[in-house]
Amino acid sequence: MKLIQLVRPIASLIPEVEKPTQRVNFREKILWTACSLLLFMVCSNLPLFGIQMAKTSDPFYLMRVILASNRGTLMELGVSPLVTTGMVLQLLQGSKILEVNLDDKEERVLFTAAQKLVGLLVTLVEATAYVMSGMYGDVSAIGTGNAILIVAQLFFAGLMLLMLDELLQKGYGLGSGISLFIASHICETIVWKAFSPTTINTGRGTEFEGAILAFFHLMFVRSNKLQAIREALYRQNLPNLTNLMATCLIFALCIYMQEWRVNLTVKYQKYRGTEGKYPIKLFYTSNMPIILQTAFVSNIYFISQMLYHQSPNSPFFQAFW
Repeated sequence: MKLIQLVRPIASLIPEVEKPTQRVNFREKILWTACSLLLFMVCSNLPLFGIQMAKTSDPFYLMRVILASNRGTLMELGVSPLVTTGMVLQLLQGSKILEVNLDDKEERVLFTAAQKLVGLLVTLVEATAYVMSGMYGDVSAIGTGNAILIVAQLFFAGLMLLMLDELLQKGYGLGSGISLFIASHICETIVWKAFSPTTINTGRGTEFEGAILAFFHLMFVRSNKLQAIREALYRQNLPNLTNLMATCLIFALCIYMQEWRVNLTVKYQKYRGTEGKYPIKLFYTSNMPIILQTAFVSNIYFISQMLYHQSPNSPFFQAFW
């Protein structure tokens, strides 16, 4: 018996988005995509109940943009469970532990159910690891009830994200949920860093966090305009115009290089050696290697933190930490 058959008894219990019975027009796809994106952004700004935010710096600060994650909110895990699920199943398929014939309709349905089951298990494990590692305060301090409640919030948020991704991929929306959520989170971060109205006392006076607002503010309050331009371009510890221009340059460069491709000559045996061209893009793998590496490193980090938090006096951890 194939390993995939073990999913059969519980396949009917796993929530599923049905395929559309009729063709979804473009306007409806735009509507479904916008609603999914709006729900994701609301959850990205909805704080978790019962947490105690640590006063230390965020260890996942540089990873959150890639994983569409937001600290202390329902989207704390971001797309990490989705990416980790794909990574695990690819490893199982590549090592022949999980053999699936995707041409067979029944096995294809079971494989889809297995994807969601693994996704839910990964979400539960990651949510538990976050709580047990002390990301939201020591478990003894926040209480067992609050700890369970935090895990439940993260789990149901992960379930919602899983269903939204399936909704878009089943044909109701445009593109992949993972790509959409990551792109929207990056755009939100860029817009906030450029136009944030939050004021911060830097020691040289009050400044706006947003780079563009800070530029106009500095030009207005500084008597030395050249010094004001220099501060707006190169100020430290806050977004500046150089950061913004570099980001725009990288965006433009990526869009331009996205069209670079190499045309390979191929021959079709069925058509007596007729030659054709098969284009391969320079960015063939796109951003998936970066996303996979980020998810892999983040998983290792918080699992190791959880183990260290449980046994800080272990000789193993004292040797490596």
